[in-house]
Amino acid sequence: MDATAINDSGAGRTAASITLENLGKVYPDGTVAVGDISLDVGAGELAVLIGPSGCGKSTVLRMINRLIEPSKGRILIDGEDVSTQDPVELRRKIGYVIQNVGLFPHQTIRTNVGTVPKLLGWDRKKIKSRADELLELVGLDPGRYAGRYPHELSGGQRQRVGVARALAADPLVLLMDEPFSAVDPIVRGRLQEEFLRLQAAVRKTIVLVTHDIDEAVRLGDRIAVLAEGGRLMQYASPAELLSHPASQAVSEFVGTDRGIRRLAVTPVRGAMRPVGQIEEIDRLPTVEAGGTLYDALAAMLTSDSLNVVVVEDGKPVGAVSRSALFDVPNEEAAATSA
Repeated sequence: MDATAINDSGAGRTAASITLENLGKVYPDGTVAVGDISLDVGAGELAVLIGPSGCGKSTVLRMINRLIEPSKGRILIDGEDVSTQDPVELRRKIGYVIQNVGLFPHQTIRTNVGTVPKLLGWDRKKIKSRADELLELVGLDPGRYAGRYPHELSGGQRQRVGVARALAADPLVLLMDEPFSAVDPIVRGRLQEEFLRLQAAVRKTIVLVTHDIDEAVRLGDRIAVLAEGGRLMQYASPAELLSHPASQAVSEFVGTDRGIRRLAVTPVRGAMRPVGQIEEIDRLPTVEAGGTLYDALAAMLTSDSLNVVVVEDGKPVGAVSRSALFDVPNEEAAATSA
């Protein structure tokens, strides 16, 4: 993943690695919020924290930007211990998106987006330009929305503004705490699609908290499954997690329908066979070579077919049979989908 584009500050990176080393949080009353977690998030990766209520997902997120101080362990961003940095300065370098957005109701959308750049001392012209650029990036026409106030926007639109605000100062790291859970399922799906498009464009290092396994599988490069008490049960790519749960507890958490979920994160190319082995390919449904096995299954079910032709630039490049869909992918296929 490309995390080396030049940003406004002239630095040669737009994303930074995150390392958690034996991270833990125990409150004075003895409550263990986070037990002992160690994991790495590569620059430009999107890591998802998921688990039941009370497993410490949000606590981990807030320890990264020092809203909560850990009881033990270290957090490194680009190799630098965050405990050695001024917490206010640290937070200005980290984008933060929360469930209810937290926009300032008395400020226009453009002013909301420019909050952190203003704190950093940017001039007005640069703030306006950056705010309008980001509104455009998240799908909100600045000519139409920049002068409005939060109450004049829908929930989905406010959530987009929250993402734009978090990106305003071009942070290396973006933290997202259940960012799409406050909207209805249809809007949530659209926001997830827009977010994937946005991440492909900006390539930030993102740690996202969710309670929705489908959202985790759809968005994450890697998924950390936490248990109560903040124990890390498994940290893996979506394909690996769904194909090879590390324990019965993980298997139960991801659900009995994990085989179907796996199809959505497994590239169709991994199950292809030569198209010459299939007869009457002109009568078969097709799926794009960049699609997934879930797309192949949908095409088969719609056409009541046992096979689907994989096409690239309009030309057949292979075929996938229904029986091949549910073969557990090998390590190479899992790695390809990550």
